Amino acid sequence: MSNTHPLHTTFSSTLLEWSAKHHRPMPWKGVKNPYWIWLSEIILQQTRVAQGLPYFEQFVRHYPTVQDLANAPEDEVMKLWQGLGYYSRARNLHFTAKHIANNLNGAFPNNFKDILKLKGVGPYTAAAIASFAFDLPHAVVDGNVFRILSRVFGIETPMDTTEGKHYFNELAQTLLDNARAADYNQAIMDFGATHCTPKLPKCSNCPFRDHCWAFNNNKVLELPVKSKKLQKKTRYFNYIIINANGATLLQKRTANDIWQNLYEFPLIETNAPFELPLLQQSKLWKNIQQQTSASTTLSIKKISPPQKQVLTHRKIIATFIEITLNQLPKIDNTLPVSLEMLHQYAFPKTISSYLERYFNNSNQQLDLF
Repeated sequence: MSNTHPLHTTFSSTLLEWSAKHHRPMPWKGVKNPYWIWLSEIILQQTRVAQGLPYFEQFVRHYPTVQDLANAPEDEVMKLWQGLGYYSRARNLHFTAKHIANNLNGAFPNNFKDILKLKGVGPYTAAAIASFAFDLPHAVVDGNVFRILSRVFGIETPMDTTEGKHYFNELAQTLLDNARAADYNQAIMDFGATHCTPKLPKCSNCPFRDHCWAFNNNKVLELPVKSKKLQKKTRYFNYIIINANGATLLQKRTANDIWQNLYEFPLIETNAPFELPLLQQSKLWKNIQQQTSASTTLSIKKISPPQKQVLTHRKIIATFIEITLNQLPKIDNTLPVSLEMLHQYAFPKTISSYLERYFNNSNQQLDLF
């Protein structure tokens, strides 16, 4: 790799000098506890620090050691994670904790290669853990690093191509201060999160401004380059909330799909926006109707406006249909739950947000109907 750019030799020292003046205190910074570092890095995948910090604190409080996390019931872990999204992270976190506790005698791997073998740990997370916990010279490369390096060094190779990933990884490793790998990695992450931000970078007082290719070529907001435009599929979820004497039915999402292992109400998924006649033709609706006694009509109490939730690859349009029955119908793979106990279950954000509107703040009891 060519070192013709004037910042190749001074990038690391300039970055560390900036970091010394802009320290961001975090509970996991400066510690050598690999469990804390691993936990923080998993939480901060796809999550801003401000949102992730309280989750980190409550996980450490509930599970002080990796053994405690390994021993926790899965539903409890998922409930604690509720609201963070990307729930595969929580499943992988729990799986890996059990692996470390049961197969590695509770000892966290202490080298990049073995850390990378852990479920849910990719090259970026492995480099972060290796450098922060064990002072190993592995450069982190995440969205912040792609953005900073592409702007400063004028890299227009798409970051999501094999060529681009290789180039960025090679450059990042070249720039790393091997003697201060942890400090350097933390500095570049902080710089991307607070200074060289995606939409409002602080170019006016940037330490790299004089030699930043993007700034001097008026292309700051055009970098980094992505070759693929994400196509989001729209899915229509229609949830049937049944009230039968203060109880309802829940089911657990066990398929290999979004929100795996979270709970939901009986679901009718359609290919088009909500229309009651369409739902009434579904197997689930007919099943409920058949179990309704002749003297009792299936009473629809409320139909919600569409609730939208945007995920990385999906857009979910959810409608909630609240019905009242004399008794809960028998529906395969569902469990009866008191309305007052719904708060104990981990739901996708779409459902939890809907339910929160019906909590009485004085006693935290649900009153859906």
